[in-house]
Formats: sequence, C-alpha cells, structure tokens
Amino acid sequence: MSAAPVATAPRAWATRLVVVGIVLTAVNLRPAITSLGALLEEVRGGLGMSGSVAGLLTSVPPLCFAAFGVMAPRLARRFGPAAVVCAGMVAITAGLLIRPYAGSTAGFLAASALALMGIAVSNVLMPVIVKRWFPDRVGPMTGLYSMALALGTSAAAAVTVPMTAALGGGWRSGLAVWAALAAAAVLPWVALVRDRGASPARAEPVRRAHARGEQPPALRITRSRTAWALAVFFGLQATAAYVTMGWMAQIFRDAGVSASTAGVLLAVTMVMGVPLAFVIPRLATRLPHQGPIALVLGVCGLAGYAGLYFAPADGAWAWALLLGVSNCAFPLALTMVGMRARTGAGVAQLSAFAQSTGYLISIPGPLLVGVLYQHSGGWGLPIALMAGLMLPQMAVGVLAGRDRTVEDEAGR
Repeated sequence: MSAAPVATAPRAWATRLVVVGIVLTAVNLRPAITSLGALLEEVRGGLGMSGSVAGLLTSVPPLCFAAFGVMAPRLARRFGPAAVVCAGMVAITAGLLIRPYAGSTAGFLAASALALMGIAVSNVLMPVIVKRWFPDRVGPMTGLYSMALALGTSAAAAVTVPMTAALGGGWRSGLAVWAALAAAAVLPWVALVRDRGASPARAEPVRRAHARGEQPPALRITRSRTAWALAVFFGLQATAAYVTMGWMAQIFRDAGVSASTAGVLLAVTMVMGVPLAFVIPRLATRLPHQGPIALVLGVCGLAGYAGLYFAPADGAWAWALLLGVSNCAFPLALTMVGMRARTGAGVAQLSAFAQSTGYLISIPGPLLVGVLYQHSGGWGLPIALMAGLMLPQMAVGVLAGRDRTVEDEAGR
C-alpha cells in the first residue's frame, strides 16, 4: 500500500520542475535581442561599429533562428529534448556573458550568434516538451510559455536602460547582467537530465526503441500542405513582429509624437502579448478550427495599419492596442504546431520546419520597410506593404487551422 506514493512522487516532482523549466526558458528567449536594441547606440559607439554592420546585427536573429533551428530535431533524437534545451540555456548564458567583453565587432557578433543558437534550438523544442509532458494540456501550457516569452521580451526592452544606469552607466554591464537570468534557467533542466527516470511514462516506449537502434519513420514534411501553410503563417507574423519592434516607434515620432510617448506606445503593443498569449492558446485548443482566430487577429492588424496610414498621431493609442492584438498570432502559431502533429517526433519535425522556414521568410521584411521608407520619403508605402501582407497571413492561417495532422499528409 505504501509503494504507490513512492512511485508517483518523483513523477509529480518532475512535472513541477518541467513547468519551472518551461517558464524560465521562455523568459530567456528574447532578452538577448531586446536588451541589445535598447543599447544599440551605445554598443555602436563602444565598438566603433558602422551603421551597415549595426543594420546587419538587427537581421542576425531570424537568420540564426532559421539556420540553427533545423538542427534541433536531430539533436533531440540523439540526446533527448531536455538535454538539448539545457545545452541551449548554457549557450545563451555563455553568449550573453562573453559578448559585452569580446573587445571587437567580430567577437561581439560571434558571441551573439552563440546565444542565438541556444535560443533557436529551444524555440523549436518548447512545443515538443509541451506535447511530451502535457499532451492533454497543450493550450494552457503553450499559453503559459507564450506569456512568459512576452513578459521577457517586454521586460528586457523596458528595464535594460534604467538597470544599466543603476549599474554605473556602462553598456557592458547592462548587457551582461541578463546572463544571470539565463543561468537560472539551466538549473531545472540539469536536474531533469540527471534524473533519467523523470521522463514521462508515455515517452518510455520511444526511448526504449531508440536504445535498440530503432527510429520512427521520418515524415516528408515538405509534402504537407498544412506544414507549408503553418510555415508561411509563422513567417508573415514574424515579419509583422520584427517590423513593429524595429520601426513602429519611429513611425509615431515622424508623425509628431514625442520620443518618450512613442516608446510607451511600443511598450503597450508589446505588453498586449502577455495576457493574450495566455488566453489565445486556451481558446484555440477548444475550437475544431483555429482559422477564425487567425482572421480576427488579421482584421485587428488591418485596422491598426489603416489607422497608422490615415491618422497616426490622432489615434496612436488605439493603433498600438490593435497592433498588439494582431502580434499575438505568435502564440497561435505555436499552439497550432502542437495540434497539427500526433506524435512528439512529428511535432519536432513540424516545429523545426515551420520556424526555420518562417524565420527565413521574415528576414527581408524589416529591411524592405527601411528601403521603401528611404526611397519614398514617408511611411505610406511601408504601411501599405504591411497591410497587404495581412491578407495572405489570414489566408494561410485558415489553411493551417484545419483539423488535420502532418502525419496524415506527409507520412512515408
């Protein structure tokens, strides 16, 4: 009679530890980017970085996400998802700690790439961890993860500058301090990797098959229309998010809004992702088709861009709120990754394909917006472009939201 509690205690302990690991990991998936954005001018001056190199630096994150994210499924099959995420957190910690003190632009870029590699593999494997440990709670757990990610994104953008001032005003300490948060995220994964008996019972047959040298049948993921729809949806929403983070404050400032107010408006847009990132995945998993959510988010985006085009200053708060809602297509995309595959291996392949392909699609967007702005002398064409991209985003969102799995479409 006393054996049952002994058997279930480690499982309950491990589950709680996974939740802590997921939250801490999610919080660390964007500060490497947004903290640098807050201090980019100081970094340029400190390293003697040219404007073109600084522009390249802003395009490095999606490029690294696309390049390194492809490796995640193979690494997960070889070492296990928890071990790879643990290594990813170590890479983020090391990259954030090294880059402020690298002493050169090349060293700064290399250390940044190390941190972004850790972010890339963790990005891909978070839906896999959720699917493996919480198959009946994909929506709530994806919501928790997305909310933590949004919180980390907005906190790093808002806190980095005042924290740098509190630490003495040096940009190096202002960037390096985020390594401490990443180091904290290593701890739960180390405990889970060391306790190999903590794996969920439903993963044991797969683990034993791998130990015998057996591999699950690979999916021809590129033959799945759902996978392609989800990849394009991911890419278009990422394009909108990067354009918003990079240019929205400047759009408001050029319309006559003060610099401080423009910064607050951008923060409002980012903060909208915190509560909605928790609500949208829960709602998505309760619907047979997630297309209507994609349509609602797209309509909010169209309304926000229309406002920026016709009256950017007069309705600035409304446009910031609408674009904040629209940018919550990210947690919807993550939720659909977990719902469009039946198995952990399928989720890993779909997540790697959708995110890597999606981030490749997103790379030209912010650069193209800058080129259009420079050559047209105003924001009319760039805003029209972003509004136009909302239409295909809504269309592929409807296709990706259909109740089907990639195993049915892409199985050998």
